[in-house]
Amino acid sequence: MNSSHLFQPNRALGYVSNHIPPNVRYIDQRRENVVITCVGRSFHVYGCNSFRLIRTGRIHPANITAIAADGFLTYVAAGNLIYGWRSSVELRKVYRGHEKPVRLLLPFAKHLISVDESSLLKIWIVSTQELYLEIPFAAHTFEISAIVHPASYKNKILLGSAQGGLQLWNLKSCKLVHKFTDFDSKVMQLEQAPALDVIAVGLHSGRIVLLNIQYDQPVMEVHQDWGPVTAISFRTDGTAIMASASSNGQVVFWDLEEKTIVSTLMAHDDSVTGLHFLPNEPLLVTSSPDNSLKMWIFDLSDGGARLLRFREGHAAPPTCIRYHGASGRNIVSAGEDSSLRIFSTVAETLNCSLGKASYNRKASKKQKKKSEDPFRMPPISYFTSEVTRDKEWDSIAALHQGLVQVTTWSYDKRRMGDLHLVPEAFQNKQHKKDFSVMATCLCLSHCGNFVVIGYSSGHVERFNIQSGIHRASYGAPTAHNDYIRGLSSDNLNQLVVSGAADGLLKFWSFKQPYTTVVKTPIETLDLGDPITLIRTHRESAILCVALDDFTLRLVDLDTRVIVRRFDGHRGTITDACFSPDSRWLITTAQDCVVKVWDIPSSYLIDHFRVSHMCTSLTMSPTGDFLATAHVDYRGINLWANKSLFTNVTLRGLKPESDAPLLDLPTALCDEQQDGIGFPLYNTKQMEVDELEDVFEEINLEYNSPPQLSSELITMSNVAASRWQNLLNLDIIKKRNRPRQALKKPKSAPFFLPTVAGLDFEFDLQATIGDKTSTAGGKIAEGGSRIIESNQVDHLTPFGRLLNAALTTEEYGKAIDHLMKLGPSMIDYEIRNLTPFNSGSGSLPVMGAFMHMIVYMLGQRKEFELAQSYLSLFLKLHGRTIVENEQLSKLLPAIEDAQKAEWSALEDKLLYGLGVVSNLRNFSG
Repeated sequence: MNSSHLFQPNRALGYVSNHIPPNVRYIDQRRENVVITCVGRSFHVYGCNSFRLIRTGRIHPANITAIAADGFLTYVAAGNLIYGWRSSVELRKVYRGHEKPVRLLLPFAKHLISVDESSLLKIWIVSTQELYLEIPFAAHTFEISAIVHPASYKNKILLGSAQGGLQLWNLKSCKLVHKFTDFDSKVMQLEQAPALDVIAVGLHSGRIVLLNIQYDQPVMEVHQDWGPVTAISFRTDGTAIMASASSNGQVVFWDLEEKTIVSTLMAHDDSVTGLHFLPNEPLLVTSSPDNSLKMWIFDLSDGGARLLRFREGHAAPPTCIRYHGASGRNIVSAGEDSSLRIFSTVAETLNCSLGKASYNRKASKKQKKKSEDPFRMPPISYFTSEVTRDKEWDSIAALHQGLVQVTTWSYDKRRMGDLHLVPEAFQNKQHKKDFSVMATCLCLSHCGNFVVIGYSSGHVERFNIQSGIHRASYGAPTAHNDYIRGLSSDNLNQLVVSGAADGLLKFWSFKQPYTTVVKTPIETLDLGDPITLIRTHRESAILCVALDDFTLRLVDLDTRVIVRRFDGHRGTITDACFSPDSRWLITTAQDCVVKVWDIPSSYLIDHFRVSHMCTSLTMSPTGDFLATAHVDYRGINLWANKSLFTNVTLRGLKPESDAPLLDLPTALCDEQQDGIGFPLYNTKQMEVDELEDVFEEINLEYNSPPQLSSELITMSNVAASRWQNLLNLDIIKKRNRPRQALKKPKSAPFFLPTVAGLDFEFDLQATIGDKTSTAGGKIAEGGSRIIESNQVDHLTPFGRLLNAALTTEEYGKAIDHLMKLGPSMIDYEIRNLTPFNSGSGSLPVMGAFMHMIVYMLGQRKEFELAQSYLSLFLKLHGRTIVENEQLSKLLPAIEDAQKAEWSALEDKLLYGLGVVSNLRNFSG
């Protein structure tokens, strides 16, 4: 087994950008600027008009190290190769030749310039993929760190080095034109200024020099105090402003005329690696390794910038993820960056942030340096949420690493709450250095009014989440004598279940009258090993308890007995969840394996392994997706449940068997998803040759063939009005008959005979010039209209085609003729196939018609026409077929063909009905 039985990689959420500088270009067809950002082994394309994700690139064999673009292709360097993509998904070019990873790219007219880590510069002819020129540089004397093409300098590029030197080269003659005066620091950035001959040089020391390369003279020099210059850009909308970025997230705006600082902007929490002013617009696009992309507009009264649009995800990997609500559209995620976010599985534009955890939310907003906020709380390690009181008060409670405080958050208001829940016994001790008690687990009641919190000291306390008032304590003096590992409550607020490192599972009465202390538990279960975590499916009253011996126990809350035991993980269990119908238990552990257990049969029915440990997982309330979070990955991975879209045969697996390794999903935009949620391409890493074979030759003008596959049932393109009412034609004629009889005109005009059908055309075979009559008889010599009786067969045109098919067995002409007729003529043709009751047919012709139906069903074409024609044929000639032995022998062949084709169509119909039903539930 090379894949999972139940789950298929679908897509990843929450990826925006990383440390690779983005590329900004203008698309004529879209009439907007687009930003191309890197997200590991793929890239994203955002439209600047709405900052919507419009394209995602394919998966590359290695991490992307550089991105560039011209008017036709997007160039991506991954490892030693350079790929040229059209529309982000069509691989047009592959440039091979570098032995080291490529780190710099520059489109240069009809050429592409690339520089690898060994400072080997190569120039490629874009159209032919051939190497035009190669210039090696000694890395110890001139290590290329920046590259730019000076405007109006034909065939010339300017190179900057890590040693601080600048060199101007003529690529056509392959000569060094000029070597500039060395700087005292590494050249980080080279940017063309709006003025000709002027290049902005950004240095690692923080200096920015505007250098006139024609005279090798500095025009202006400024210095930023925030570290190395990571990016430079110029406004081109008539304002002489230069923006420079630093490694601490600060952006400085310089007035080039006054040579002063206009303003500063704390744009990101991390280094600003991308900085681009949009051409002729007061808009600035910035990106950062903190996984964010922002657009700033300069419309403030003091000339400063304000945030206009942004896209961002977690700056650090998520620690806990949970679906919120019954629709399955939103995932709440807590990250190691102390933030709480909502990710939409429907549209990327619906993602939002609830902010970052802070001891003092108002004071944190006043902090200019976001990365050095002294009020920032530690990351959220676990949270729980309920939807019952979403609109009234805070509905999310969260634990923080190493803190005794529990914070509350409002899902409806999209912000952090004002409550910091701490028991009164710990309130005066929380700031002491020797105080080590911390909140370890919690659960919200189903009514959304109470939160129960467990502590490392063994205490279990209950608070009102609306007011923050302490309501009850469990145990006297403590609920357990050890670390509380898990808490749960039932649907009706009757029970509270607590589990601790002492291996005891205790059942407490939720509340007792006239007292705030529940002293003794109702019942205690000794599980023998320390408890790792507790997860609950409240609707079915099932409790999942994970133990430190890597096993799982399922406990029935009603009878308070152990009903299932699962063994098979080889590491500490990190998370578990139930399917919505409580039939499956999905678990993950430090062995990087995700396992699916069937609860009724107590079998392991599916498992798969991932490259990085899964830290948290959650199942959609609609059952269509499994969401996972992984170590060192800042996104949320969605896995589609294949059992909703196809027939899945489940069988028991050995728990100790090796699980197949699956690649993690990749990001997809809305335009690249099909109707059922599966990705349009395989996320498995593909070799370069396979990529070329798949995408090199692409037919842009696609014409659908008559039949896509012999395994599919193909309908005809005939209008439904021409076949749908054949069985009811008698009723329709009776209903539409005129009330008065038609009067025959006194003298009917002469007209040429016409061919029966929807298309108006004359019957040229019936003309005098031709010696053949419509009845098939031959006109006598000399132009006499006397028909020779030995040539008369009385067959209709359709009957003659069937009669000819008796020997040739080619029914295509007969089918085509019938498809051109209207309902009345079809009824006439089929009615006259019989030789009885004034018909003009014959028994062999009727047999040929039945062979034609078998032929149509076997070809799997015009399926609805075959059904309609067969129905009318059986209605008109059913008694004749039954009474004739020769025709009756053909009925089993028709029955077998009908059964085979209907079974194939039935599978497709049931599949479609399942998809529609799932989508209807999903949208509701």
